Amino acid sequence: MLKDKVILKIRDIRKIYHTKEKEILAVDNFSFDLKQGEFVAIVGPSGCGKSTILSILCGLEDASSGTINKVDNLKFGYMLQSDNLFEWRTIYKNCILGLEIQNLKDKEHIKYVNSLIKTYGLLEFKDAYPSNLSGGMRQRVSLIRTLATKPDVLLLDEPFSALDQETRLAVSDDVYRIIKKENKSAIMVTHDIGEAVSMADRVIVLSDRPSEVKNIYEIKIKNRKNPIENRKTKEFSDYYDLIWKDIGYHV
Repeated sequence: MLKDKVILKIRDIRKIYHTKEKEILAVDNFSFDLKQGEFVAIVGPSGCGKSTILSILCGLEDASSGTINKVDNLKFGYMLQSDNLFEWRTIYKNCILGLEIQNLKDKEHIKYVNSLIKTYGLLEFKDAYPSNLSGGMRQRVSLIRTLATKPDVLLLDEPFSALDQETRLAVSDDVYRIIKKENKSAIMVTHDIGEAVSMADRVIVLSDRPSEVKNIYEIKIKNRKNPIENRKTKEFSDYYDLIWKDIGYHV
């Protein structure tokens, strides 16, 4: 696929939940386009429906109305908040779990997983168990497991929320580098404005529930580097302040 090619078009997505007493409108008229190789972050007040949007995109939930159009054979990979590693499986066995589930355990995919394990510093831990790894390394295993099936778009749902702040910064750097090196598109839901601005090409700001698109910021940082370095720039501070004012004090 060509860079800047639109690979996903989302138009007027609405999500209504039904209870015995009433209907709850969670997401209203959500629309945006995703380009090949683009990293988009979605931020907004807690409980506004950010994760619901990801669930709809990957098919875990149905939209009440609206359309999702994608290029042929576009595949999604979903990385959850928790690493969800199985403690009784080795690191290698955790990495190939998705291949087993999707019946993709062939030579090509196994070779790709082995290359990811080697490239991203987990080769010496291949036969170890998750309890032997730090929180950051566990998230790296989780990302490799997500990449193993060769998705075109990664859906990241608060992927660093379980980590302490220092580890969180290091792992966000790590994940960003891997996603860019593997030339993947990504949509990340996060409540952390700094995380969104330092990692994303665009940041979508949602309103309170029912969530609507309040603003979309194209993040233009001169001499863009990695997330940790991006946080040191003046542009980072400017975007952070704008988005903070958009969201208010209910993050």
